[in-house]
Amino acid sequence: MTPEANPALPSSLRLPPRETPLAEITRKLIDYLLSGAIAPGEKIPGERHLAEALGIGRSSVREAIKSLSLLGLLDVRQGDGTYLSRSGSDLLPKVIEWGLFLNVPSIVDLLEARAEIEVAAAGFAAARADAEAKRNLGARLDEMRDAGSDVDAYVEADIGFHLEIARASGNEVFANLVGSMRSLLRVWVTQVLRQAGSTDTSFALHEPIVTAIVARNADQARAAMRLHMESADDRLREALASETAGLGNRDTSPGRG
Repeated sequence: MTPEANPALPSSLRLPPRETPLAEITRKLIDYLLSGAIAPGEKIPGERHLAEALGIGRSSVREAIKSLSLLGLLDVRQGDGTYLSRSGSDLLPKVIEWGLFLNVPSIVDLLEARAEIEVAAAGFAAARADAEAKRNLGARLDEMRDAGSDVDAYVEADIGFHLEIARASGNEVFANLVGSMRSLLRVWVTQVLRQAGSTDTSFALHEPIVTAIVARNADQARAAMRLHMESADDRLREALASETAGLGNRDTSPGRG
């Protein structure tokens, strides 16, 4: 069987000869995928080909592809390859508009918005969650506990936990926003937990949220979620500052929020 030929990649795709953060790799891939070189529904070049064109390791390309697949821009088919989505994603215009993954201030803005939305959702969930929603929250918490030091499994369970709270709020807008924001921040959250080397601190901040929601105490639920958001955001900002060191004069200080 004749191997598939990869299309010629533009020389502009190559990144500067220095350590390159995920944000810059993702920006380059977005530029390439939206340039018209790949038609919707068409298979994109393989990881090795992209890594050579970018002048980076395949693992970095793999992380960027993963983040873009979460946004709906790419469709990863196991055993077949990766394809540019036919219909695109409702999130894509916002990704371009906000510059998510492309510069630190945009991600910091996202962190601020996420915190306020999740705190509000927790308060509504405490007031509105029914018996089934409470059982589901307990199940998601158990999944996080069972994941232990398996970071990938923990992140999946963590996302499910926060989505469950948003659904329990009874507000569809909250549910949609939390899902979108969690997907956009997924790569950074995973990186932070891997750097921490433990999920214990993160897990301990989730238990009081469930306790307050089950007790139907909206004030405590909001306070517990606020504490969790502040802790998580501090660690994310530290990771962003480290990742983007030397990329220019960008304000990542906690003073923004």
